[in-house]
Amino acid sequence: MSQAEMSVKPGGFGRTMRVDAWWLQPALVFVVLSSFVVYATWAALQGKDYEWGPYLSPFYSPLLFGEGPHAWLGPKPGWWPGALPFSAAIFILWAPGLFRVTCYYYRGAYYKSFWADPPSCAVGEPRACYRGERSFPLILQNVHRYFLYLALPILAVLAWDAWKALWFPAPGGGTRFGIGLGSLVLLANVIFLAGYALGCHSLRHLVGGRLDRISSSPLRSKAYDCTSCLNRRHMSWAWCSLFSVALADLYVRLCSMGVIRDWRIV
Repeated sequence: MSQAEMSVKPGGFGRTMRVDAWWLQPALVFVVLSSFVVYATWAALQGKDYEWGPYLSPFYSPLLFGEGPHAWLGPKPGWWPGALPFSAAIFILWAPGLFRVTCYYYRGAYYKSFWADPPSCAVGEPRACYRGERSFPLILQNVHRYFLYLALPILAVLAWDAWKALWFPAPGGGTRFGIGLGSLVLLANVIFLAGYALGCHSLRHLVGGRLDRISSSPLRSKAYDCTSCLNRRHMSWAWCSLFSVALADLYVRLCSMGVIRDWRIV
């Protein structure tokens, strides 16, 4: 019997022979992910204060319906039920949200933190058997690759938003190039999101994982190397992009509400 097996042999949830603070990481993940879900849900349901000047919150982009200049299809549609509160974020936020929920890294993180499956290595868990992801509902996690196909176009739109965030209204009409603190916040958010999405395990498999001899395709081999490079720091990209997307929404929201003023650098 291995040392790990002996450490959980006494049985019972949380039983272990480990003497380190094994509970600290899952507890921290629980707090951070819970805080993000609460804030993102609140921000998505506000339906206002999501744009300021050339800035658009990533929670609402692409903005399909809205009152400002960023809207693609005009104001709130007439077919929307009057009894339901309207927010443009509900048309789009579900796609990147489910991309994260089904992410291979996040699955391992919240399985430990929220379901204690297991709470940590060599720590007793509250169930007697391991069912894996081959039965309902966890088998639905395999749709992750399809949410990748939705996340990549949204990433391209966010990159376009970051470019538009560099063009401010000119005194005589039109726009002129400029850099504000919000421009840098939105640009950093795109960089972190790109590092996270382009290092995705599913994308790595898509560009080269199915080939028996990847060296036979130089272009796909180079793409595979690039995604593999990002994939090595997938956890870091995942957390940085989680904070950056929330910070970008918060910055635009506070500017729109008049709580803070955007600092113009150029």
